[in-house]
Amino acid sequence: MIKSKFIFITGGVCSSLGKGVTIAALGCLLESRGYTVALQKMDPYINIDPGTMSPYQHGEVFVTNDGAETDLDLGYYERFTSKEFSRKNSISTGQIYHSVIERERKGDYLGRTVQVVPHITNEIRNRIYLLGKEEEPDFILVEIGGTVGDIESIPFLEAIRQMRFEHGSSQVLFIHVTLVPTISVAGEAKTKPTQHSVKELLGFGIQPDVLVCRVRETLTKDLKSKLSLFCNVKEDCVISAVDIKDSIYEIPKMYKDEKLDEVVLRNLGMEIGKSNFNEWEKIIKKIKSAQKHITIAVVGKYISLQDAYRSIYESLSHGGISNDVKVDFLKINPEDLEKLNPKDILKNVHGILVPGGFGERGIEGKIIAINYARTKGIPFFGICLGMQCAVIEFARNVLGLKDAHSTEFVPNTKNPVISLLEEQADIDRMGGTMRLGTYPCIIKKNTLAFSEYKQEKINERHRHRFEFTLRYRDDLTKGGMTISGVSPDEKLVEIVEVHDHPWFVGVQYHPEFKSKPINPHPLFSGFIRAAVKFSIKGEK
Repeated sequence: MIKSKFIFITGGVCSSLGKGVTIAALGCLLESRGYTVALQKMDPYINIDPGTMSPYQHGEVFVTNDGAETDLDLGYYERFTSKEFSRKNSISTGQIYHSVIERERKGDYLGRTVQVVPHITNEIRNRIYLLGKEEEPDFILVEIGGTVGDIESIPFLEAIRQMRFEHGSSQVLFIHVTLVPTISVAGEAKTKPTQHSVKELLGFGIQPDVLVCRVRETLTKDLKSKLSLFCNVKEDCVISAVDIKDSIYEIPKMYKDEKLDEVVLRNLGMEIGKSNFNEWEKIIKKIKSAQKHITIAVVGKYISLQDAYRSIYESLSHGGISNDVKVDFLKINPEDLEKLNPKDILKNVHGILVPGGFGERGIEGKIIAINYARTKGIPFFGICLGMQCAVIEFARNVLGLKDAHSTEFVPNTKNPVISLLEEQADIDRMGGTMRLGTYPCIIKKNTLAFSEYKQEKINERHRHRFEFTLRYRDDLTKGGMTISGVSPDEKLVEIVEVHDHPWFVGVQYHPEFKSKPINPHPLFSGFIRAAVKFSIKGEK
């Protein structure tokens, strides 16, 4: 018997309404009242995971400690709560069907016809129940991806309908995130789209208990009453979700002011208790009180899509919070650096970050940006491919190996300073076959990395195939590059630095996946601190 309470969040009217942030913020509020939570994302796409999907299609791939490639919403879940998640917290239609088909092939269904109901819906329910059995949290919060009415999400809706039927309203709660648009000409908020969305949901047998309405301005009492009447939802369960102006980290406070957590607890018959929200209050105060601005250039080929580097932007903001500054982003397409003078593009930045990525497009532009940062003394942070490009740049321009490259882009290069691991060479499947998840790293003392981490052994998350080629280690070290972090067996280089530079760090892993606003990652804090110092130097 599972004792956890289940909270399911669906979305209506249109996509991108912020279901992921809503569930994360609710998790934050429930934790602030002393409850334990587990969060889960149900994605309706048939891909097993987003690992092989283009960032233009799906945005960032968030990697968990156990190496799952997941939806970026899991990043919000981790940043807003105290939890770290795993592959069991990210479910797709592809995973569900793959599991059911595997069982059918093994004969587990004893010759019966395999159908969406009950076999697919039972598998969905089993994935939800698994969280309750393993962790036994007070609340299991599940986000159903997509928009109500999408054909892909129907099995998920049927599964959660069955759970409500089986466990009752005292254990299962439905929250529907919807849009109440304002017609610009009339200046009037319209409830009809939400009414139609709830009607669509009712067609699947689901009556929402709580409406979270995305609105331009807080809903008036009249509008709440109207939504309550026509959607069959109690008036105090109609919640305004107003657009936030300054920071996404104000959202938990907004929902707290709207009493979303109290509404949820009351509907599920749970004690409301006292809320300890001090840490978030401090963060919001620091964000609002920061006066100084610094500009960080993010040089990546997916910069046209905001969500492609979501964790990077959030982690830079965390570094800004810890240094009492606002971080402004200058998003630069590296191909522009290949055509124009880098000084014209980068002259007013206080730090340069080159994030991870795949593919040859824009590589030379990234190398130009790194050369500019290294030679001009601008704080530089290279992540994954950004670190590899930093090694290539140093080998070319300091060691004089003009043809230095990565075998990912030039397989027959004479100086492959970045190359494929032997165990990766024969892999012909793209999905889930990289070096994924958390691995240990040993940091050398008396290095910049050690001064930031303040510890010798760390664990960080990876997502890559290509590595620093060890036979170039001595030459690069003699040339002035410091190898400050390696794997415990010293066969893999994890961190590189340039010792005669104010702040120049490249890491093979993805530190952005472990940064939280309450606990910023030390490298992002250090990078922003160095950028602040550089800005002061420039002002003088």
